[in-house]
Amino acid sequence: MAVLFGTAQNITIRGKAHASYKGKVIQLLVESDYITNTRLIENQDTIAEDGFFELSLQSDHTRPVQLKIDQFVAELYVEPDFVYGITIPEADKTRDYGNDAELPINIGIVGADSLELNNLIFDYREILNRMLISDEGRYLSRAAMFKIADSLQKICDTRFAKLKNEYFKSFTLYSIAALNASVSRGENFLINGYILNRRIQYHHYEYMAFFNTCFKGYLNTVSSQHKGQTLYNIINTKADYKLLRDFLKDDKLVKTDSLKELVILKNLWDFYFSAEFNPDAIESIVTQLSRSTRNKEHKQIAANMLAYFNKMQVGTQAPDFSARSKDGKMASLSAFKGKWVYLNFFSTANTESLKEMPKLAELKKKYGHKVSFLSICLDDSIKTYQQFLKSNPKYDWAIWFNQDKSLTKTAKDHYFVTGTEAYFLISNLGYLAQSPALSPSKGIEYKFNQIFKIRRRETRTGIR
Repeated sequence: MAVLFGTAQNITIRGKAHASYKGKVIQLLVESDYITNTRLIENQDTIAEDGFFELSLQSDHTRPVQLKIDQFVAELYVEPDFVYGITIPEADKTRDYGNDAELPINIGIVGADSLELNNLIFDYREILNRMLISDEGRYLSRAAMFKIADSLQKICDTRFAKLKNEYFKSFTLYSIAALNASVSRGENFLINGYILNRRIQYHHYEYMAFFNTCFKGYLNTVSSQHKGQTLYNIINTKADYKLLRDFLKDDKLVKTDSLKELVILKNLWDFYFSAEFNPDAIESIVTQLSRSTRNKEHKQIAANMLAYFNKMQVGTQAPDFSARSKDGKMASLSAFKGKWVYLNFFSTANTESLKEMPKLAELKKKYGHKVSFLSICLDDSIKTYQQFLKSNPKYDWAIWFNQDKSLTKTAKDHYFVTGTEAYFLISNLGYLAQSPALSPSKGIEYKFNQIFKIRRRETRTGIR
C-alpha cells in the first residue's frame, strides 16, 4: 500500500488498524472552513475483522484530515490524487481518563519516502522541538524565542531549498509566523511580514491559524484609535455592513477588499460569543456580507456562520443534552422542564471562568427559588472535575461533567461552545431567552431582575 499517484478516487486512504479496533467505525473528518472550524464527517467505514478499512475524499487542495475511532483521533495531511496506505497502532490506554475526551494517536504511513508531505512535517517538527528544548531546561526569554524563530527560518531555507511542495513551504513559513506571534513580536512585523502582498490561503490550516491569531480583536484595536462612529454603534445600533467596511477603509495594515472582508468575518464570529454585541445585529451584518461579496470562500464562511447562528437563536428551542452528574449518574437538561435555567460552561484550567463561580453562588442564594443553576465542566480529565467538587463543597447547585463514553454528542457540542467558557439563559418554556447570556460579572443579575422582580401594583385615587 505505497503512496501512489493518479487514482480516479482523487484521495483514498486504505489502512489496517490494530485488532483492538475491529468492528468499530472509523470516521474521516474535515473542516469546512478555518474561521468557524465547522467539522464535517466526510466518510466512514467499519473496520473489518482483519483490521482493514477504506476511506475516500474528493478535494482539489492539500489539507489536514482527522481519522477518528471512538475518542482516538489521528491527523493526516492528504494531497489530491494520492492513495495513502496507513497503519493504526493500539491506543495507549493509560491516557484514557474514561471521559470520552479526544486523544491523539500516531499513525504509520506505508511506502512513503522522506519527501512525502507528512514525513516532511514530522522532520520539521523534530527540528523545532530540538531548538525549543534548552540545554539545561531553562526558561526561554522573548529575545531567545526571537532568535530561535529567525534561526529556524534560516535552517528551513537551507534544508528544504530544493523542495517543490508549495503546501510544505507555507507550512514552515506560517508555523514560524505562529511562533513569532506567540511571543508578541509586533503587529506591524507580523502583518507586513506574513500577510500583506501575499495571497490568502483559505485552505491552508497553518496560514489560517496564524491569521486568526493575528487578527483576533483587530476591530477593537482599530476602534480605540478611530474617530467618528464607534464600533458598538455601527454593529449594535445600525447593523450596517457598509459602515463596517468603511471603518477599515483607511487602515494601513488591511489594504485589499478580500483581506478587509475576511478580517470582518473573523471578528464578527468572535463578537457573536461576546455579550457586548447584539447577536441579531451580527447575523444581519453577516447576511449583508454574504449577499454582497463575490468571494466564494467568504460566501461559504458566511453560510457556515449563519447556519450556526440559526441553531442557537433567542426564541428557538434550547437543545437537550445529557452529562455526568455529581453522583456519577447520567442526567439531562430535560429534568429542569418547566423551570428557568441559567446554564454555564467552565473549565478548571480557565481562570476567568473560575472567577465567575463565587458570583454564581451569590446569584444562586438570591434567585435560587426562581431559576435553576446548571454548570457544565469542560475539563478533559474527570479527576480535575472531581477535585474541583471536593474543594468547593459550598457550590450546592448542579455541576455536571461534559464527557462520558456513552455520549455521541456532548453538551458542549449541542451548544456549539468553541472555548471553555459560555453562558445561556433558558426560559421555563424551554426556549433560549438569552443566547449567549451575560456572565455574572457582566450583569446577568439585571436580566434576572427584569424577569423575576415582583412589581407592586400602585393604587391611586382619582379618575382612571
